[in-house]
Amino acid sequence: MSFLDLGLSEPLLRALGDAGYTTPTPIQAQAIPPVLAGRDVFGCAQTGTGKTAAFTVPLLQRLAATKNPGRKLRCLILTPTRELAAQIGESLQTYGRHLRLSHSVVFGGVGQGAQVSALRRGVDTLVACPGRLLDLLNQGHVKLDGLEAFILDEADRMLDMGFIHDVKRIIAHLPKQRQTLFFSATVPQEIRELASTLLNDPVDVRIAAVSSAAETVEQSIYHVGRSHKVALLRDLLGDQAMSKTLIFTRTKHGADRVARQLGKAKVVAVAIHGNKTQGQRERALEAFRDGKARVLVASDIAARGIDIDGISHVVNYELPHEPETYVHRIGRTGRAGRSGRAISFCDHDERKRLQAIQKLINRRLSIVHDHPYVGSDRPDDVAPPQGQGRPNLAGKGGAGQRGRSPARPASRRVASSRSPGRRR
Repeated sequence: MSFLDLGLSEPLLRALGDAGYTTPTPIQAQAIPPVLAGRDVFGCAQTGTGKTAAFTVPLLQRLAATKNPGRKLRCLILTPTRELAAQIGESLQTYGRHLRLSHSVVFGGVGQGAQVSALRRGVDTLVACPGRLLDLLNQGHVKLDGLEAFILDEADRMLDMGFIHDVKRIIAHLPKQRQTLFFSATVPQEIRELASTLLNDPVDVRIAAVSSAAETVEQSIYHVGRSHKVALLRDLLGDQAMSKTLIFTRTKHGADRVARQLGKAKVVAVAIHGNKTQGQRERALEAFRDGKARVLVASDIAARGIDIDGISHVVNYELPHEPETYVHRIGRTGRAGRSGRAISFCDHDERKRLQAIQKLINRRLSIVHDHPYVGSDRPDDVAPPQGQGRPNLAGKGGAGQRGRSPARPASRRVASSRSPGRRR
C-alpha cells in the first residue's frame, strides 16, 4: 500500500514525498481513510508508530477543502506536554507546506504575548497544552464556536499528569457538532469513560507498540552532563570507525546547533529537520549517503523517512520522550544482518527516560564508565575529572573499554566542554 491508495490530495502527497515518505505505517493506513470520511476515531497507539501523521495529514486535507474567510479556529489539537505540542506543530508545517493553511502552538512556561498575537491574526489549527489554553479561553483570546475538529492526543498521559480536569473544562467549550479523534497508549477505566462521552460511533484503531530492538545492534549508555555532551561527541567522532553516523536530537534547533558545533571541530556534518526545504533535505541526504558528510544530525520528525544503508552508528544525543521512539531510532543501524552500534547520552534530567527505555526493551543498557566526562552528570554540571583518556566507542566492549588515544591536557579538556549542549 502507498499513500496514493489512501485518497490523499496531490499537495499532501507531494509534501509526504518531500519528507521521504512512501509507505504508510499501520496506524496511518487504518486511521487516515475514516478521518478523511469525517468519522470519529478512537486510536490506541504509542508515539513512534506514526500516529501524529495519522491525524494531521487527513485533517489538513479536510481543512483545505473549504475556505475560512472569517479566519475562525477550525481545529484544536490538545496534548499534554510542550515538547509534544512543538513536535505536532512541526508535523503540521511539514505536511501542510503546499497548502494555504495556518497553525499556531501555545503552551505555558513562556510569555503569552506572541501566542496571543498569532491568535488575533487567525489560525486554522491550534495545538495547545491544557493549562495555557484554559488561560487564553478565560481571557477571551480563544474562541471555539467555529471548531470543526477536536483531537485529544496522549489521553492517558493527560490523566497521569493530572490534566484530566482541565481537559474536561475545555471540552465544555466545544461545539456539539464536530469531528473528534481520541488517542491513548493505554485505556484505563477513566479514559474509557471520557472517550464514551466524546466520541460518536467511532472507528476503533489499535496498534501494538514496538518493544524490541534488532539483536544486531550493540547498545550502550554514557552518563554525561548536558554542557559536556558536545565535547564528548567530538571525542567519540575522533574514532574513524564511526564512518556513517546518524545523530538524533529532540528539536530542530538542537539539530542545527549540534551540526554547527561539529563543523567548528572540522567534522563534516549536515542537519535535517522540519524547517528545511525539500532541496536542502535532498542535498543533505545525498551528502550523507555518498559519504561526503560523515554525520547526519536529525530531529525525530525529519528522520522518519530516512532509509539509508550502511549506517555504522546511531547516537542519541538527547533521549526521546517516548521509549518507543528509541527503538525506532536505533533501528536505523544494524540492518540486513549487519552489525551496528547505538550510543546514547543521558544527563541528570533524562534518567527517567532511560528507565522507561530499559523497561520497554526489557534490558539494561551497558554503561561506559571510562570517558573524560564521568562525574559531569549532576545538576551542577561540574567539570570532568582529569587524567582520563578518550573513549574508544566504535569498537566492541561497551563498559570499561579504554581508549587508545592519550589523555588531553586538563586545560584543553575543560575549555572544550564549555560548548553548550542545552536544548533551547
